[in-house]
Order: sequence, then structure tokens, then C-alpha cells
Amino acid sequence: MSKKARKNSKPHLQAINNEGYGHKKNTADMDWHPLDEEIDRARDKKFVKNVKPRSAGQDALMKAIQEKNLTLAIGPAGTGKTYLAICAAVDALESGAVERIVLSRPAMEAGESLGFLPGDMHEKMAPYLRPLYDALGDRMGGKRVRQLIQDGTIEIAPVGFMRGRTLNNAFVVIDEAQNCTYSQLKMLLSRLGWHSTMVITGDPDQSDLLDGISGLKEISHRLEAVPNINVVRLQQVDIVRHPLVAEMLDVL
Repeated sequence: MSKKARKNSKPHLQAINNEGYGHKKNTADMDWHPLDEEIDRARDKKFVKNVKPRSAGQDALMKAIQEKNLTLAIGPAGTGKTYLAICAAVDALESGAVERIVLSRPAMEAGESLGFLPGDMHEKMAPYLRPLYDALGDRMGGKRVRQLIQDGTIEIAPVGFMRGRTLNNAFVVIDEAQNCTYSQLKMLLSRLGWHSTMVITGDPDQSDLLDGISGLKEISHRLEAVPNINVVRLQQVDIVRHPLVAEMLDVL
């Protein structure tokens, strides 16, 4: 049998090789992206348009965000603090009340160090901001979120880079604020500009900082005396995750 005949007699092996077996993939194809099309494909097909409160605490939080320009949402995990803040931000953007959404979250690992992360600022912050991306994808769809991030309508601003800025015509969400110090929170609060709304979320009982360093508890107590600021304290009864979450937090 000639070499040409032997080559043509094994088309199934050629197909296997073309599919990637024994073939080195391009490293660019293996890079992970927080808004990867395969991850967000389900969200692009159907995403949430209307959000309704599932507890009295959530109802109070949604009303508080609408009433005041600055709201602190304090409560345990699973009460919907971050999700409701993102929903309010999306509603404000789509109604034209603000021109952009600014998201910020401390780059703090939960008890373990990830080391130095590769990529630009957005890629470095992506693992920490994944919960915010998930909420945005549920409301707007992954493709639109990617477009808005690319054109700057949705901005990711690390806490360390916020000093000296004035955020006008923006909806600002500061998530996981229990991992901010008193001075950091004071700096973030003073970024609020004209025609802007800011929502700060966190749980003082789940800080990853050393004892006494988190400033969320003291800041929230002090701001409760300011009439133009809403401080909403959610409880275990407001947890909307698995019922076991509320039961565990009662004893842990």
C-alpha cells in the first residue's frame, strides 16, 4: 500500500487529532475570564427583570435605597444585601437616574492567600468581584455586562484606588465593607458626589481582618444618628438561602 493510500485509510484518526487530542491548545483559549460566554450562557437566554423582597428586612432595604443617597446594609450572609444593591444600581442606570455604576470591594482573601494574580487591574480584581458579576449577569445578561464594562459604564474600582476621586452621577456599591478599616470607610464615604447614590454592604461578624481593625461596626453606629442616611440592619429571619444557613449562624 502506498503512503498516500495509508494516509487516506485513517480519516477517523485525522478527525481526532483535529479535535485536539495530541494537539497543544492555544494558551489564550485556556485563560479564565469572569464573564466567559460559556459561564454566562444561561443568563444571556433569560435574566431577571423584576425583583421583589422576600422578607420584611429586604423590603425595608429596598425602600431605604430609594429614599436616601447613602444606605448601609448590615446583616448576616444570605440576606440579599449585595444582590438588592446591584438590582437598585441596574434600575437606576436603565432609568437614566445615573450615568454609570461603580463597584468596589476589598481585595481580601477569606483566610488564605492567593499570591500575586496575573493580568491587568480588572483581571486581578475579577475573583473578588465574582459575586457582583453574578448579580449583574442575572439582571442584564452576560453579553451586555461585558459591553458596559468595556465602554466604562460599569467601572470596577479597587478600594485602594478610590482616594482623591469624586463620583458624580453614579451608583456606587461598596461590598464586603467589613473588610475595610475605619479610615478606608471614611475615605469611601467621602467619595459621594452630586446626583449619586451609594450603598455599603457588609457583615461585621464575618470580617477577615484582625480583631478590632474593621471599621464597619463603628461607622454604622455613628451614621445612624445622621437623619439623611439610612442604616438597615437585616437579621437571621431575612436569610433567603438554604434554611440551614440561618440555623447554622444561630449557633456558630
